[in-house]
Amino acid sequence: MNEELVILVDENDNELGLMEKMEAHQKGLLHRAFSVFLINDSNQLLLQKRALDKYHSPGLWTNTCCSHPRKNEKVIDAGHRRLFEEMGIKSELKPFTSFVYKAEFDNGLIEHEFDHVIVGSFVGHPIINQLEVCDWKWEDLDLLKIDLNTNPNDYTEWFKIIFLKFYKKYNK
Repeated sequence: MNEELVILVDENDNELGLMEKMEAHQKGLLHRAFSVFLINDSNQLLLQKRALDKYHSPGLWTNTCCSHPRKNEKVIDAGHRRLFEEMGIKSELKPFTSFVYKAEFDNGLIEHEFDHVIVGSFVGHPIINQLEVCDWKWEDLDLLKIDLNTNPNDYTEWFKIIFLKFYKKYNK
């Protein structure tokens, strides 16, 4: 099995090189990532609960899917690939916003990402990949904002950061 590489970037998302994913997360180096947010006709966000054996943040709720683009892969294409791999969904996706964030975990790993938030719409039920996802649900955006404040330990660190940026811009 090939090692998974991430694209190292600077604060302007200019490519600096490639590094093995775990090494980049151990060193906390800035790399390119994406987060997919799918909304249905009732203004609900499709959430996934991370599989219980994930290497970090297992069993926590987060956005529809997220990952890292591969070398020479466009962010939107990577979003389509992972959305289908994790959730069994095909949806039109479009760029929404991007920003840099950093989150440290109890296991010593550090997410330091230039995150491209991409959005799409979907109505229906996903067909989850149980190696990646153990549950899913549709959640009203306003109720989700409240629950993030009430039960922050139920959500991934990056989702708490990304959702507030998404919510503010989406509701303009």
